[in-house]
Amino acid sequence: MMTFVRAVYIGAKTRITRLLIDDDGMSTAEYAIGTIAAAAFGAVLYGVVTGDSIVNALTQIIDKALNTSV
Repeated sequence: MMTFVRAVYIGAKTRITRLLIDDDGMSTAEYAIGTIAAAAFGAVLYGVVTGDSIVNALTQIIDKALNTSV
């Protein structure tokens, strides 16, 4: 009985190890997800930077910096 349990344990351990180490096809999926995430981040960043509130805030900061008297 103990030999059977040991064999099942070793078999399960071997399968889990193969699943964790085996990365066939993962690089393409990782690159695709990374590219999509970067594009989404760029779109959000572009929307924030070109929004009226950010443009107005930056304009006010620049105007204040240029119009200071010594």
